[in-house]
Amino acid sequence: MRSAHETTVVQGRTVTEADLDGIRELLGAHPDWSRRRLSQVLAREWNWRNGLGQLKDMAVRSLLVKLAQRGWITLPVRRQAPSNRMRARVIARRLWDTTPLVASLAELGPLEVREVSGDREGREILAAALAEFHYLGYTSSVGENLQYVVKEGRGRLLAAVLFGSAAWKCRARDQFIGWSAEARAHHLALITNNQRYLLLPWVRVPRLGSWILGRVLRRLSADFAAKYGHPVVLVETFVERARFRGTVYQAANWQRVGSTQGRTRQDRHRTLQVGVKDLYVYPLAWNFREVLTHGPT
Repeated sequence: MRSAHETTVVQGRTVTEADLDGIRELLGAHPDWSRRRLSQVLAREWNWRNGLGQLKDMAVRSLLVKLAQRGWITLPVRRQAPSNRMRARVIARRLWDTTPLVASLAELGPLEVREVSGDREGREILAAALAEFHYLGYTSSVGENLQYVVKEGRGRLLAAVLFGSAAWKCRARDQFIGWSAEARAHHLALITNNQRYLLLPWVRVPRLGSWILGRVLRRLSADFAAKYGHPVVLVETFVERARFRGTVYQAANWQRVGSTQGRTRQDRHRTLQVGVKDLYVYPLAWNFREVLTHGPT
């Protein structure tokens, strides 16, 4: 049993016994409400908003599911299946110009680096490239994410880069930062994970990979702030050791701080064995440790 004064952090929010009582009262008073309506009402009551002032009802919905999984509340039956965007989808293949592009970085001329998460055509191009050519494949992005495409002057796609939610726990990263579990729960959104990085297989341009990382990282925090109302101060990525050496990250001055233990992000029961991955990080703020420990000032 939880004590009357016990608190816990769920979905980055401190949840008290009073909060749980309030949720239970709403559920009892409105048994006809959907999960969506419940989350919208709670978001307003708690005034839980992102940096742009938008209600975080999806975050509330995730919080409610986690509370139900712990047995602290009982949610109404889900009325709808997840939307198409949340389901694994078949991504239409595209016709690509696969002519080898062999040149120096200077010979390429001006390059376009564009963030496309708000542009349907750009998202579809990135999705098609990742689905066909990235070794991990691709279906969709959920949660906070930014998506970049890189093209040469004639519009030919050269690269696709995807950033999304950071790993909930990673011993090497957490030791590198030196934060507590409570600080991590509150400030994890200030870290982003470079989940996909693809140079198209026919692109053979020395130093292009590190050049792209440098260009994207210079604008990444500002792009997060513009879209989600908060910056990011640290970037992480995991490089599968058996496949890659992390050369492009090393060339772009990322720091290797450790490796994983051969488990997936979702493996809470230590049963799923995967390849060991090296962890690389790149600070975007000189005081990133202070920000991640105490929050932005």
